[in-house]
Amino acid sequence: MTRDTLRQLLQQVGSGQTGVEEALEKLAAWPGDDLGFAHIDTQRALRTGDPEVIYGEGKDADQIATILGRLATAGQDGLATRVHPDNAVAVRSILLAQGVSDDALLWHSRARILHLRVRPARPPKGRIAVVCAGTSDLPVADEAAVVALALGAQVDRLSDIGVAGIHRLLGQTQALRAANVVVVVAGMEGALASVVAGLVQTPVIAVPTSVGYGASFHGLAALLSMLNSCAAGVSVVNIDNGFGAALQAVRINRLATAVLP
Repeated sequence: MTRDTLRQLLQQVGSGQTGVEEALEKLAAWPGDDLGFAHIDTQRALRTGDPEVIYGEGKDADQIATILGRLATAGQDGLATRVHPDNAVAVRSILLAQGVSDDALLWHSRARILHLRVRPARPPKGRIAVVCAGTSDLPVADEAAVVALALGAQVDRLSDIGVAGIHRLLGQTQALRAANVVVVVAGMEGALASVVAGLVQTPVIAVPTSVGYGASFHGLAALLSMLNSCAAGVSVVNIDNGFGAALQAVRINRLATAVLP
């Protein structure tokens, strides 16, 4: 159910065209569907502005395809993150056999995201900058960028501008300041987020990655560095959580552009 269909139902109840009990029957499945192995929240977009997103790691191809298909039936786009490449091939085969068009199913290999597009794409609103320190951080940065794009934002990707070559970062100052929110993805010691926050007046969302040598402790060093940032205006998500950073950035961007979901 979307805002439009719910609005129509309420108007019908108000006008007497639909009875209260009949409306209750239509709302009986709220907030979603029980598939046996998963409970699908088809009303999340109505409540929060953002649709259900599938965490693909640990799910097999049949499960991912079933959830994506159910979201499509509900008239919603489907996103599945952290999908193994073999599962992506299998899911595509299943959905194509079910009649999904080839151009409606997008596979972003480096981000490991499957995107089933059901609704027509709307022009992007607002601007989010996704910045990564080095090319080793690109998978997490791509996850953030793909999710933000799918949820309606314009995304500027600024890659390989870590503090080891500070001139590369300073050369992108204008692009950073043009964004409503900046997502900074960095491993090693995670210093990039603090430097960026010292250059812009917009919120900075820091994403520590598990990239780095032994003493980086698989991203823990970057996480603690970002949490202890001496620059104001930095919030931090968990290690390698590009999806979480993107969702937070999208919601900030909506407020900045006064765009209601």
